[in-house]
Amino acid sequence: MTVPLLNCDMGESFGNYSLGLDSEVMPHVDCANIACGFHASDPHVMRRTVRLAVEHGVRVGAHPGYPDLMGFGRRSMNCPPAEVEDMVLYQVGALAGICEAEGTKLQYIKPHGALYNDMARDAELLRAVMRAVRSYDAALPLMLMATAEPEPSRRLAREMGVAIWFETFADRAYDAQGHLVSRREPGAVHHDQEIIVAQAVRLARGEPLQANDGTSLHLPCDTLCVHGDNPESVAAVRAIRDAFQTLDRV
Repeated sequence: MTVPLLNCDMGESFGNYSLGLDSEVMPHVDCANIACGFHASDPHVMRRTVRLAVEHGVRVGAHPGYPDLMGFGRRSMNCPPAEVEDMVLYQVGALAGICEAEGTKLQYIKPHGALYNDMARDAELLRAVMRAVRSYDAALPLMLMATAEPEPSRRLAREMGVAIWFETFADRAYDAQGHLVSRREPGAVHHDQEIIVAQAVRLARGEPLQANDGTSLHLPCDTLCVHGDNPESVAAVRAIRDAFQTLDRV
């Protein structure tokens, strides 16, 4: 069994606004998804977060999103695929330049928020993002939402010549298709640490989850997203890391 990589969205502060507990969670994750200035962050925060990742030996990934600071990138925007391709390439290039300045390299790409969700439902948007990845560096893995039917994404990735990592979430509820339940729905986000850790372990072992309609759901899991925006979530990340270290020894 290959234990999935732990990834966390980071570098989401902006100007005078401070978000997340990056310094507390960074030592416990494998990958840092660093916001690139469109949905959150600014150049100073981006560089500071890259430097923190380098200090802890954590992989740096670009976290591009829609140009939606007011909505934190969680609102879908009616952007044509060509525009999405260019905005992803722009954001990836910005973070890659900061990585160069800090003596490291960009190692993967994970779209953010509404863009990430829209890609899972719109093959042309997914194709556009893959074109951006291929144009910059086809060797960089692209994180995609794990769904109940991953084969279409695998076929498209093979066609485009892009590597993909399927991502799951320990603290989110799923519907029967493997999509995340909307945050507007009750029970969409898990807050109990025992539930979060148990879901993480089931995903790591390749065991089924229970979807919100009660059906059994199997998801591929190359990487697991965790959150570090409050002390309780940081404690959950530590608990997941401890649980995964136990899996390593099994």
